[in-house]
Amino acid sequence: MKLDFIDSIRDLSARIQKQASGIQTEEATKNAFVMPFISALGYNVFDPTEVTPELIADVGTKKGEKVDYAILMNGKPIILFECKWCGTDLDKEHASQLYRYFSATESRFGVLTNGIVYRFYSDLEKANVMDEKPFLEFNMLDVKEPLVEELKKFSNSSFDLDNILATASELKYMREVRRIIEEQANTPSDDFVKFFTAQVYSGRLTQSVREQFAQITTKAFKQFINDKINDRLNIALTAETPIILEKQQVNTDGPGTEEGTKENKIETTEEEFEAYYIIKTVLRDAIDPKRVNIRDAINYCAVILDGSPRKPVARLYFNSAQKYIALFDEEKHEERIPITSIDDIYNYSDRLKAVASHYDIQKPQDITGKSLKSFTFNERKYEVKYWKDMLLQLCSAIAELNKDKFDAILEIKGRQRPFFSKNPNDLKSPNQIEGTDVYVEVNFSADGIIRLSKSVMSKFGYPETDLLIETL
Repeated sequence: MKLDFIDSIRDLSARIQKQASGIQTEEATKNAFVMPFISALGYNVFDPTEVTPELIADVGTKKGEKVDYAILMNGKPIILFECKWCGTDLDKEHASQLYRYFSATESRFGVLTNGIVYRFYSDLEKANVMDEKPFLEFNMLDVKEPLVEELKKFSNSSFDLDNILATASELKYMREVRRIIEEQANTPSDDFVKFFTAQVYSGRLTQSVREQFAQITTKAFKQFINDKINDRLNIALTAETPIILEKQQVNTDGPGTEEGTKENKIETTEEEFEAYYIIKTVLRDAIDPKRVNIRDAINYCAVILDGSPRKPVARLYFNSAQKYIALFDEEKHEERIPITSIDDIYNYSDRLKAVASHYDIQKPQDITGKSLKSFTFNERKYEVKYWKDMLLQLCSAIAELNKDKFDAILEIKGRQRPFFSKNPNDLKSPNQIEGTDVYVEVNFSADGIIRLSKSVMSKFGYPETDLLIETL
């Protein structure tokens, strides 16, 4: 299955989180993390003319020096990789080996990595001499979209030497300035404190005054950053996230509740917003994230689909010291699960996707008793008599248009059973999709067939308007 670049990076990030504790050697790090990373960049790790392991880079009298990996273009190395074990702290590692390899080849980029953190170096300050500091650092456990865009420039399909070098210098100095800002925000230097003190205080700068303003400067700096973050959140939420506040009769027999009926003002906390965005991110692989909404109540904050309380995805019980996330099954039964951190929500990604996908195959309307005459997909008309034949022909057509990534259809599944499988024994009423080795469950009503058909279309990027159905 061919994924978008950012999806490939996120998939690898999720894999690293699960596997890192079991990786104990440098060689295992290369195989499990570094090779998939290079592959995500679009380079064939099994083609030595494109990715060469153990590239010889003799340096002066030192013979037999080898680079862990080198990406080649037109037979010449363009990016060198020096790899360490994933448990290695790169801050304690010198890039001396990479420095030597860089000087001995025509490469313009060197990467020092432990399979989790990737530090990109170039020769911005002196030709053919690798800079002391990297111009880009990418952390696979902290995937930031702006940095993904910078990383994508190194991909096989986007690689443009001049374009990368044009922005590398700016990235390098921005990174250093951000580091200094972070340091000053946490532990302001005397010069930093003096600068701000002189703007607001006219008295003599004694030691006690300096200490007082050091604390004031730190607090003001952090408050300024928090205010900016809140402003951005409010703008984003106003633009795309309808927040529905509701009054309710409070249930007093569960955790995270309060006694009595309350009509006080409901305030959605930053933690609830953060949890909502995590859920929204998790669901983006299953449905359009714009369909995911937040609905706040007195004793919980709900995450729902299509703005409908009849489609609950999760509930957040964050009003007590012990936080809970409530998950739902196909029958909308609620299960409250204690969590110690908001990041624990990622552990329930499969269940969140399952319930969202389940809503997508429920009845949107009643077409009971109606017979199918034909359907049109992607401007092509198909004459069919049975609803299951529409599903089969639609899937076959999508398979033909998406040969390289059709296995993604296996990710569409219900809470308790799959809808697609390569093993017919997994399904109650399996029918093979023509031209593929995939079977589909066809034991659905007409409405269920329609919803499942639209889920398949959505999975491969086709709008619902591409499907027109004619009934008798």
